Amino acid sequence: MPSAASYSAQQLPLMDLTAASQAVEKKAVSPVELAQACLARIEKLNPVLNAFIRVTAESALEQARTAEAEIGRGEWKGPLHGIPLAVKDLVETAGVRTTAASAVLEHYVPSEDAEVVRRLRQAGAVLLGKLNLHEFAYGGSGVIGHFGPARNPWNPAHITAGSSSGSAAAVAGGLCYGAIGTDTAGSIRLPAACCGIVGLKPTYGLVSTRGVIPLSWSLDHVGPMARSTLDTAVILQTIAHYDPNDFYCQKFPPVDYPSAIEEKCSGLCLAAPDDFWKEIDDDIEPLARAALDKLVQMTAGIHQIRLSTEVDRTVVRCEPYVYHQRYLPAHEHQYNPETLQRIRSGADVSAAQYVDAYREQLRRRREILETFDKVDLIITPTTPAVTPTFAELAAAPDQLRRKELWMLRNTRPFNVLGLPAISIPCGFAKSGLPVGLQIIGPPAGEGKVLAMAHAYEKETGWHKKRPADPA
Repeated sequence: MPSAASYSAQQLPLMDLTAASQAVEKKAVSPVELAQACLARIEKLNPVLNAFIRVTAESALEQARTAEAEIGRGEWKGPLHGIPLAVKDLVETAGVRTTAASAVLEHYVPSEDAEVVRRLRQAGAVLLGKLNLHEFAYGGSGVIGHFGPARNPWNPAHITAGSSSGSAAAVAGGLCYGAIGTDTAGSIRLPAACCGIVGLKPTYGLVSTRGVIPLSWSLDHVGPMARSTLDTAVILQTIAHYDPNDFYCQKFPPVDYPSAIEEKCSGLCLAAPDDFWKEIDDDIEPLARAALDKLVQMTAGIHQIRLSTEVDRTVVRCEPYVYHQRYLPAHEHQYNPETLQRIRSGADVSAAQYVDAYREQLRRRREILETFDKVDLIITPTTPAVTPTFAELAAAPDQLRRKELWMLRNTRPFNVLGLPAISIPCGFAKSGLPVGLQIIGPPAGEGKVLAMAHAYEKETGWHKKRPADPA
């Protein structure tokens, strides 16, 4: 790769995070130059992509100048120091509006940073602003939100999917070097697949969710989105720390994720459960099968397991309904009608039904451990469906929820199970839109997941493809 000094200001935002970080550490490029280049690209492309709800240009440049001075004094903090990132507008930021893409919270200004933002600031990252999403993260399409939908950088006529729609669009479009997303049923992995980037949902409880507006406390995960597995590992290294003030957070043995990705994969045993490979669109199946074949060649082979895509939705219906009681009924007129209908679907869940469903979820999380006595990783297509256009979804609005749930079919079970799961690019459909492959590991198995993804990247290079700038 050319040195950072050989890049023009227009090319700087297209560098991988790791390359930009190395250039900053060596003082070949300054954090201010990176921030200015990203802000210029945001100004140019965000009117089309609508990835950012809010750009905090002034504070970003101030952070970049601070980072530049620190690095100039020899006080380099690590690989995120001086690197422009952005966060989903579900994540609270002190003094900066956090809207969840809803009119309900249009004027909400938190007094404290979410823990994940605090850790990014501590690492010296430069935060460019707040990223678009499906309203209150309650949807897999990304088409519903007070500020309009984010659009796919590969073709703005297509959706990004959701709910971390702006995060995926911003990373894929070169508006920032990485982003923070959230994932309750696939909201990191699905948009990552649709936009041709890498998205990791960590093990449940590995990354603190404190200060992140919840959809479902029992299923919410916070994770990184970037252009490569290594970049994703670098961000994860900063945000994956035990938070004693978040009782959903769990203590796990420390792992150096950027080092773990270099672990050998030749001894790993894979599984590709049949249910996740059924009824896959013709545009996706051959690409995902070819990727699976490649992984089998690189590992100890494949072992048959049974795992269902079926998921009981009692918990994820009930918990949003409980959370949104703080805003209903005073603000119900400010919700999108579709979001309001989804929230109200939890009203008829009884206490007994919720407790039974929650206990079943815990049972399944314990039971899946036996599967990983036999295999190391599970492989599936990230989604069974091709990325639709806005026009296709608008033509049948009464079918939106059904289509979303179908797109989330392969990701949703791993939220219930709480397992680490990554989506990586594995090719392009006939439409020219990217296709994603999902790799799932055991609890706290991020190292294995990242190593397998990284090994695949080195063999294929799909993650290096970049969309042309939209007109």
